[in-house]
Amino acid sequence: MDISLSSTVRYAVQDNVAVIKLDNPPVNGLGDTVRAGVHAGVERALADTGIKAIVLIGEGKAFSGGADIRQFNTPAANAQPMLKDVIAYIESSSKPVVAAIHGFALGGGLELALGCHYRIAQQGALLGLPEVNLGLIPGGGGTQRLPRLVGAARALAMIQGGKPVKTDAALEMGLVDAVVEAPLLEAALAFAQARISHAEHPVIGRRSASAEGADFNAARSSVRPKARNALAQGVAIDCVEAATRLPFAEGLLEERRRFEELVAGNVSKSLRHLFFAEKEAPRVVGASRGKPGGDSPIKRVGILGAGTMGGGIAMACANAGFPVVLCEREQAALDRGLALIRKNYEITAAKGKLSEADIEKRLALISPSLDTNDFADVDLVIEAVFEDMAVKQEVFRMLDSTCKPGAILATNTSRLNIDEIAAITGRPESVIGLHFFSPANVMKLLEVVRGDRTAADVISVSMDFAQRIGKIPVLVGVCEGFVGNRMLTGYWREAGFLLEEGASPQQVDGALTRFGMAMGPLAMADMAGMDINWATRKRLAPTRPAHLRYSKVADRICERGRFGQKTGAGYYRYEAGSRTPLPDPVVDEIILECAREAGIERREISDEEIVERCMLALANEGAQIIDEGIVQRASDIDVVYVNGYGFPATRGGPMFYAQTLGLESVLEKIRNLQSRHDDHWKPAALLERLVAGGAKTF
Repeated sequence: MDISLSSTVRYAVQDNVAVIKLDNPPVNGLGDTVRAGVHAGVERALADTGIKAIVLIGEGKAFSGGADIRQFNTPAANAQPMLKDVIAYIESSSKPVVAAIHGFALGGGLELALGCHYRIAQQGALLGLPEVNLGLIPGGGGTQRLPRLVGAARALAMIQGGKPVKTDAALEMGLVDAVVEAPLLEAALAFAQARISHAEHPVIGRRSASAEGADFNAARSSVRPKARNALAQGVAIDCVEAATRLPFAEGLLEERRRFEELVAGNVSKSLRHLFFAEKEAPRVVGASRGKPGGDSPIKRVGILGAGTMGGGIAMACANAGFPVVLCEREQAALDRGLALIRKNYEITAAKGKLSEADIEKRLALISPSLDTNDFADVDLVIEAVFEDMAVKQEVFRMLDSTCKPGAILATNTSRLNIDEIAAITGRPESVIGLHFFSPANVMKLLEVVRGDRTAADVISVSMDFAQRIGKIPVLVGVCEGFVGNRMLTGYWREAGFLLEEGASPQQVDGALTRFGMAMGPLAMADMAGMDINWATRKRLAPTRPAHLRYSKVADRICERGRFGQKTGAGYYRYEAGSRTPLPDPVVDEIILECAREAGIERREISDEEIVERCMLALANEGAQIIDEGIVQRASDIDVVYVNGYGFPATRGGPMFYAQTLGLESVLEKIRNLQSRHDDHWKPAALLERLVAGGAKTF
């Protein structure tokens, strides 16, 4: 009979073996009650003279997924006993302790297993120390024990890379003592019985760690400075190297010191925020979650338009095994699209990520067509045609008459009103927006745009489909530009104002890339094509309040036929065949001209002002979007901006970054900007309410 040692750990006796069961779903996270329960279980087993061995095993789908991340930076994280204390207690046991691993042993879960004398794993289990992916290092002795068990070179690869290994590799390197088939508990009990007669049991911490085969300097050189986990990788390398230089006890202290530095820092807090935000984003509030892994109602996909975007969407679908009908109006356009798809696959194959057979298999899933009647039997059709409402509506009239009842009709529009598109069909409940980001076969983000009449099951199926093709879906409502592009309006607005006030294009972009943005706003505009936003500005001109300041810099650049990289000139100029932005005196003169006409006296602009105004513009608009109910949760905006707009993951997204500045401070800065500029800087009502109520987060 099982005995409860805590709310998350149970204890049983089988013959002369104590079985300690981790029971903290969904992944047996090592929170405070688990640590206390395991410690109590070992203590109970050691005190019982009838117990000769101990087995530690996980209930449910896994041994343990590691620390309970939600408890970090809370009192529960430091509640006694700490994981290091539990492990030290296990190591001191005179009775053999066997970790029985199934599913996965990750992070602290593997560290707990490393503290046991023996480890057996069920075939197919994954073992790893992935902490660097959250901006951390192992904090329970992993950087010190793993090198002593498998060698510094292998330990370094596992800890710096953060990727788990499978059971066969784990057995080969000595990470586990045996690989078994189910039933795991039965095998673990037999394994433990066989070790009872041993006079001593192996303790990893008593071994020495050699640096042989490990090149720590090369490992440091391999870290990409822009990688979201660059800081953690560097610390991980230092700690593994320390294992080869310091006595075990000193190495543990050094690891703990570095871990605590990271866990208290904003980089890891940001990455942990995103970890949960990306898991939460696909969940539709109010909808039943259902069971993952079932069949998708989407069996066949139609894509209208074989341009860059349509081709990328086709690749994303084919990569996930979905048959695709790719339709164009003219053979030449279809041929160009198919040629680009093949070229992209061949580039991937040249990097060793695809075989020739893989390429042909994926291409075989894409059926080219010049006849939209071939959409008659698809379950989902995605149009990727020119961004014009009249064009989109004409396409949807055709799709409405061509596609079978129940088919989902999706538009890839980046900012047009979904409800106006849906209204011209006889099935508005089947219309949804699927806003992919370019290149669609690479970018993870997908804005799923629900219209006023989009059916709940259409939303659910679309969110599921997005995940099946490897995307992170964020459900958004209808408004100009949805989330990402709507927020860009203020971001680009401030960039334009800063140019007129005294900054150069290269200073604006430089300040923001040093902040961490993947690209500056002006270089981004050149890459995307300035004509697209020019058309939007002209379309929206009648709605623009006449009393508010408006920068004409971007319009003047476009009036000269400078649309960015595709015309060889935009905010910057570009040499033939090059994407490198070069300063252009023509643009400098346009900026000066616009400033003179607006009566603006130019001045010195600091990088700090550039970053502050551009980031606060994002956060203020984001708060307005939350208040309007365009997103389900504030963290969805962070997911959009990190995964779609190059916002630095190490800062968590614009809304999380605003929280790190302090909402009260953010509001004060916005009010100061409003007093110095105009009502472009009117604070979002939500932000004012939150600060008035003493809230610290969105």
